[in-house]
Amino acid sequence: MSFYAPPNQQRSLRACMVCSVVQIHNKFMREGCPNCESTLQLRGNNDAIQECTSQVFEGLIAVRDPAASWVARWQRLDNYVAGTYATKVTGTLPEYIINSLEDSGIKYVPYVSPLPLLGAQPYTMSTPC
Repeated sequence: MSFYAPPNQQRSLRACMVCSVVQIHNKFMREGCPNCESTLQLRGNNDAIQECTSQVFEGLIAVRDPAASWVARWQRLDNYVAGTYATKVTGTLPEYIINSLEDSGIKYVPYVSPLPLLGAQPYTMSTPC
């Protein structure tokens, strides 16, 4: 596992709004999401990347062995691949993506921020489903 984003690429970091994995935009474009690709189909699809990932996230957790990590279990990442994950992702998934997740048996439960942002109430994902 190697996660290094040079300073000139850190502005292109994005977090998946479903599983919270953090990657640069180009990696989502080349490989998709390592945990959600079968459902989200991000590989090669810039529109899907814009809809299903966010540049607004907080905190990072590096997980080397998800099955053995208590932090991964606590953040509910223990069934995901090793990688770097955000502790909180801000954004709103489109309704058709939420329906697609439910059709795939994935229960998406967004965290709603207790503080409204100037009339908008975006969903934030504090931990993945």
